[in-house]
Order: sequence, then structure tokens, then C-alpha cells
Amino acid sequence: MPDLAYPDPTHWPGRAAPSAAPADDRWAVIDLGSNSFRLEIVRLTDGQFERLDYLKETVRQGGGLGPDGRLSAQALQAGWDCLARFGQALQGFAPWRVRAIATQTLREARNGDEFLARGQRLLGFPIEVISGQEEARLIYRGVVQRLPASHERRLVLDVGGRSTELVVGDGPQPRVMTSRLLGSVAWSMAHFGDQRLSAAQFERAEAAARTVLADAVASFGRPHWDAAYGCSGTVGAVADALRLGGLVTRRHRVTRAGLLQLRAQLIAAGDSRTLQLPGIKPERRAVIGGGVSVLCALFALLDIDRLRYVPGALRHGALHDWLERPQAGQARSAAPAARSARR
Repeated sequence: MPDLAYPDPTHWPGRAAPSAAPADDRWAVIDLGSNSFRLEIVRLTDGQFERLDYLKETVRQGGGLGPDGRLSAQALQAGWDCLARFGQALQGFAPWRVRAIATQTLREARNGDEFLARGQRLLGFPIEVISGQEEARLIYRGVVQRLPASHERRLVLDVGGRSTELVVGDGPQPRVMTSRLLGSVAWSMAHFGDQRLSAAQFERAEAAARTVLADAVASFGRPHWDAAYGCSGTVGAVADALRLGGLVTRRHRVTRAGLLQLRAQLIAAGDSRTLQLPGIKPERRAVIGGGVSVLCALFALLDIDRLRYVPGALRHGALHDWLERPQAGQARSAAPAARSARR
């Protein structure tokens, strides 16, 4: 069975029990990532999201994509089992109140249609496979809605399981975006498949990442932004490890010096299976080598000295985007009338 994680609710102020809001006040978003599947249920109040419930399962579906481009039977079943559990949590939701999106693994998988056909039945809602460019746009939106209004030029990066997204924008508007085929799961499989963490493996992994990312320097290098931000699993795990390991003094910060110290600690540990470092959760150990090597390559190529981890993510951008669509607006305007009629 996949690893389950229910994060500390203090990371998201205002969390309430799922029963605290009527069903017609709730919205839900599902992100089918290459490493984890996530479900978040929120209430919208005065333009702000209040988290009501959050479920995460480390399905690691991207690790089940074989050389033939097909998801293994085990990877298919693990994903279906997770979606069945999510479907139970979404009982009673109207279709226009749920958005489910899938990313790189299902963009690649030759048998993705097979997974989606059964997965949608188990979930009870359609699943949209978005493009890499759209993923980058929604990531940027999810991050900047958690930041103060500003006209600063922002670099936003997300090292996912099988893809890495880079965006540069001015305040709320993305200007240039890219999605590249490298990530924590893919790079761990390719360069740390034996679970060893050696200096030679890191050097090979980082060299391979620099090759994939080399032409990104022209659009995403240091002259093009004022501040760097990161989100989601790899950046969040590294930020936690640096803070809990005493390698940075401020929460949610990743510095180049701290990242290189963490890399040295991983090499000293030697094996991800027995890794015992503060902030590296058991479900993250198998992919930490790949994630850190990609992040090291990004820091070097793009000349990043430090970045700030932001808890906004793809799913939050996807939900903001969804709420602007006509069907969501009609549902929101109809809700007060429905509540009034029940009084």
C-alpha cells in the first residue's frame, strides 16, 4: 500500500474539520503527480481559501513507467486504489465543484487512457491531463497568490517527479515558461537506482541535468529576475531539511551554501534506505538523490544564491483558475439562494 501523509495542520492556518462547512460551500482539487497524488478540500470565503481537509498518498506512479512507456500493472493498481479512496472523500460533491488534473507521467504513459478510463469511474469526476506549459502557468499562479502584491520579477521553479517547471513573471503575470523532462523520481531511477548516494552519482546526475537545462539560462538566468521562489515536494523537503538540520536560520529558505552542505550529508550517509536526516521523511528517501541533484543543477545554471519555499502549488493555481470558469461562477452565485431557500 502507498505511504500516506497527513501534514501538520498548522502549516495551513484556519484548518477545520471536514464537517464544519455545508457541502455546497466546499470545493475540491486533485493533483495526480508523478510522485504523489493529493486531494485538497477548501471553503472559499471573501476570495480566500480555507483548508478543510487534505490527503496525500505517495503513489510514486512515475516510478512505474517502464522502458516501453507503459505503466506497470502495480503502478496502475496503486493509482486506482488511491483514486477510489479520494472518491469516497468526495461523495456528495457536484461535478463543477471538483477539478482533477494529471501531469507528466500521464502525459507520457502509452497506456494512460486505460488508467484514466477506470480512474475517472473510481474518482467519480473527470481527470484532465494538462500540458507542461499549462502546468507551469498554474504553478506560477498558485505561488504568486500566496505572495504579497508586487511588481518584482519572480523566478518560480518546481522540481516534480518527472518534470521540472520554470517560470519568470512580473508580479501576477507569467512572461516565459518551460517544462523540462527531469525530476526527482526520473533522476533517482536513472542515477541512484541502487539507492546509493555517492559523489560520483551526484556528479553524473547533475551533469545530465545541466545538459537538459542548458538552454534555459537564456530566459531564466539571473539577469531576468529579482527574487527566486520554489514550491512543492522537492523544494519543500529540502527547505525542511536545511532548517531542521541547522543549515539555515530562517524557515522556508534554501540557500546555495545550505544545499551543498545537504548534498555532502547525503553523500556521507551513503544509502538512501538507511538515511536519517532531520526533515527527510521516509517516503522522500528514495527520491531525495534525484531531487537534490536537479536542484543543485538549477542553482548553478541559473545563478541562484537563495530561494524562498512557498506553500502555494499547482493545485492552488488550478483551483483559482477553475473558479474563474463560467460553471463555477454560476454555482457560486446560486449557492446563497439555495441556502436562503432552506431557511
